[in-house]
Amino acid sequence: MQQKSVAIVGAAETTKMGKIPDVSVIGLHADAALNAMKDAGLKPSDIDGVATAGISPVELAHYLGITPTYADGTSVGGCSFMLHVRHAAAAINAGLAKTILITHGESGRSRVGAGGFARSPSSLMGQFELPYGVTSPPTMFTIPVLRYMKTHGVTEEDLAMVSVVQREWAALNPRSSFKDPITVDDVLNSPMIAWPFRMLMCCLVTDGGGALIVTSADRAKDFPNKPVYVLGTGESVETPMVSQMEDFNTSKAFRVSGKKAFDEAGIKHADVDHLMIYDAFAHLPLYGLEDLGFVKPGEAKDFIRERNTAIGGKLPLNTNGGGLSYMHSGMYGMYALQESVRQMRGIAPAQVKDAKISVSHGVGGMFAASGTIIFSNESP
Repeated sequence: MQQKSVAIVGAAETTKMGKIPDVSVIGLHADAALNAMKDAGLKPSDIDGVATAGISPVELAHYLGITPTYADGTSVGGCSFMLHVRHAAAAINAGLAKTILITHGESGRSRVGAGGFARSPSSLMGQFELPYGVTSPPTMFTIPVLRYMKTHGVTEEDLAMVSVVQREWAALNPRSSFKDPITVDDVLNSPMIAWPFRMLMCCLVTDGGGALIVTSADRAKDFPNKPVYVLGTGESVETPMVSQMEDFNTSKAFRVSGKKAFDEAGIKHADVDHLMIYDAFAHLPLYGLEDLGFVKPGEAKDFIRERNTAIGGKLPLNTNGGGLSYMHSGMYGMYALQESVRQMRGIAPAQVKDAKISVSHGVGGMFAASGTIIFSNESP
């Protein structure tokens, strides 16, 4: 992708966030989509491309009355929306569409119109992991994280510190699910879920959604709000079975996706003003900081403990409060993208002063997939 050849010109989350028992999954998609269109000053007839995960783009287009020339149903877990941004950029560059709507909606808590979690016994996971009790994210992510902790001397206190710092950011965000301050002791005294994860190390389960509108950079200034340009993109996948990762101490998908995005953007790590790392569980920011190259292997725990990612730190991380305190409906990647866009527009509740470059990095499944988008608010 050519740098800054496309831009985000519409961005919004659902009108309500957290507990929404009266809106279905498709309704959440539509609410977010209409809010993003309002933000961009558009109507459904102005959209000629759609992308979504969780539901079919066919269902989305029909529900909104859109007749697209481009449709993307890529679904690789929570980072699907990062991949959608990357694919939308490629589609616009290729002339397949001019204005692409990317949506997310999930009734993770209320389960209104939501599908089940069943995994087929004939799938790879069904055959080789489920029989051993590996049935849910807390029991899946424990497999790599225990090896990582042993290798790098990471303690429960180190994991707890991730939750503590992100709650500090969440306290600045009026839409956060949880805002009350917590301490390391609070985290360690919360109920055990699956060793080493305590409840306050695990993501929220909420309802909500978000939407983005992508168009070409040469059209971006024609819209009512400040455009945010896509500087670099990356994506990769590794394995559907967390037990079969190449190395439990690092995510190959993270490394490949991140390097591709940084190479495409032509930037150095020191150029990054703001960072979002998908945090379904407290260990993921540690992996992200290391696999993206911000710190060396084993150094992330100290980097966070020394408050480099906290308010006033040199690398503000997960400034919306993250999946641990802000919002996590199941596929969190859209919310990370939304916060990067807010930061680049200069309208975030916890705005990073003079931020010009933001990196939004996502995970899909249990290290199964990854997507990385680098944004800039400086025009081409």
